[in-house]
Amino acid sequence: MKRPEISRREFVQCRFWGAIGFRRETVVRSDVYKTPLVMRYPKTLEDVAAGNPQETALETEQPVDLQQLQPASGSVVPDASTMARRRTIPVFRPPGAIDEVTFLANCTRCNKCVQACPHTAIILAPTRLREVAGTPIIDPDTQPCLMCVDFPCIAVCEPQVLTHSIPKLIGTARITAQTCLAYNGTMCTVCSERCPVPNAIRVSSGKPTVDENACTGCGVCRYVCPSPENAILLMPIFARPNIGT
Repeated sequence: MKRPEISRREFVQCRFWGAIGFRRETVVRSDVYKTPLVMRYPKTLEDVAAGNPQETALETEQPVDLQQLQPASGSVVPDASTMARRRTIPVFRPPGAIDEVTFLANCTRCNKCVQACPHTAIILAPTRLREVAGTPIIDPDTQPCLMCVDFPCIAVCEPQVLTHSIPKLIGTARITAQTCLAYNGTMCTVCSERCPVPNAIRVSSGKPTVDENACTGCGVCRYVCPSPENAILLMPIFARPNIGT
């Protein structure tokens, strides 16, 4: 099927998705498209539903006594009805984090992963993040994850909401050519030089590109980018598997 042409005005006015037909009737059928174990970002409307399974997760998972959880000071542990009503807020979790709904229900807010991180990359979510408040997150703009070889944050996690059983992915990085110095006549390879993951950023003809199959979304490239307008777009993992608890 021939895609409709998109005018510059439609693109600038954020009508891109509507113009290319991103509507419910064009979504690929679920029996054809299979959701991957870890989804970096949504591709269809069915993906959006799959990445926020609050409506069914609380019915299929083993019951959790939320009264026994230990919230950090100033944070509130969400009750089941609150979790079922709301979609989870996209945040950068430490490596090995399980499905967000189960993560929130089982994380005891013990802060052991925060204390174990040798680079102070893991912090507690602020109260403005609602039910996420008091749980461990990473703010790549302040201190990115350096992808420790032994992952001490996972080792100390007693409820196993951080686990070695799933890929150690935090997010996905993308390079914006319009603001990247290397794409605009300046020699710059800082992101590839500082990246802690081998071959996650490749340089060809002086221009860096991110290999999404290797990138962990640690945020180091964004943290070190010298461009006046940061050329690295960083997105948290959209959907994580519900295993390890």
